[in-house]
Amino acid sequence: MIDAAFEAIEQDNPKLKGKIQRIAGYKVQADTLIGLVDLFSDTHFSQPTFDGKPVHLAAKDILGHVYEYFLGQFALAEGKKGGQYFTPKSIVTLIVEMLEPYEGRIYDPAMGSGGFFVQTERFIESHQDKTPYSHRNKNIAIYGQEYNPTTWQLAAMNMAIRGIEFDFGNQNADTFTNPQHLDKKMDFIMANPPFNMKEWWSESLAQDPRWQYGTPPAGNANFAWLQHMIYHLSPKGRMALLLANGSMSSNTNNEGEIRKNILRADLV
Repeated sequence: MIDAAFEAIEQDNPKLKGKIQRIAGYKVQADTLIGLVDLFSDTHFSQPTFDGKPVHLAAKDILGHVYEYFLGQFALAEGKKGGQYFTPKSIVTLIVEMLEPYEGRIYDPAMGSGGFFVQTERFIESHQDKTPYSHRNKNIAIYGQEYNPTTWQLAAMNMAIRGIEFDFGNQNADTFTNPQHLDKKMDFIMANPPFNMKEWWSESLAQDPRWQYGTPPAGNANFAWLQHMIYHLSPKGRMALLLANGSMSSNTNNEGEIRKNILRADLV
């Protein structure tokens, strides 16, 4: 019955087609499923309460909080690998507050489960008085890319739960060798890409136009991420990303030259 419900959800939401994994394949015990269904059935999403007091949250906000909580727990359980699913909320909030993305195209080329997009929506809602009425949420376009197929699915569901429109490309794909939005220029770019990624290079990238400030080393993708994002910036666009400390001082394999060229271009 739950899998049939998933089928119906996908039919009503074309962007979720093929993204919701069916429960039948996981051999979940019946009492676990019964408990889950009962928990949702006994929760009043239209008039929610906690400890007998009303909670001032809409249904999508409650589901969003629940989803975010489990993503965080999932990331913790995965240890170091968990970073691909979940960027700590404090970092996400800081970057969004710095960029102030009131309107325009917003892009994350290593989006994980889509935390930056969720925080952007919260930012806009909390600054409604500063946002022209005609622009509220209507002039925001969300673009993201993710290599890991499971994480790509998690991000799509994260958006759907909150009613956020999105374009995550036609498939999960490698941002460098198979970019899904190469023709788009973005107004805001925010990302927490994998640190010091070693196995990213392909010979097809040798003369790539994205390497405007120098070819990144084949053994470290830090400056590939940085230049990929710069390439996608619109003329007045702004970006913020989190990189490993070493990227600030490394002078090996052309990294120092790339950093120097970016500074000389007055981009920082």
